[in-house]
Amino acid sequence: MNVEERNRAYWRKNLQYLWILLAVWFVASFLCSVVFVEQLDKIQIGGYRIGFYMAQQGAIWVFVEIIFIYAWLMTRLEKRLDIDNGGKQAEEREESSS
Repeated sequence: MNVEERNRAYWRKNLQYLWILLAVWFVASFLCSVVFVEQLDKIQIGGYRIGFYMAQQGAIWVFVEIIFIYAWLMTRLEKRLDIDNGGKQAEEREESSS
């Protein structure tokens, strides 16, 4: 796989991760906190209504978790495609082997 194909695969997978994580963020921040808040308020854990919790803190926690998940996914993708350090290692090896 040459550098151009590797970069194309990287960005394709990166956008796929972004869309999935943005969908999760949308569900947590908008649907759970605004649209379905009345239905979620019927469920209580520890005396707190889930809809209220999602609106006040849950969506923020989900967003922070998404940041860590994205960083982990991108690190794993970079190792799999051998483009650590912005692609410098793979490009240097390809140039030196030519």
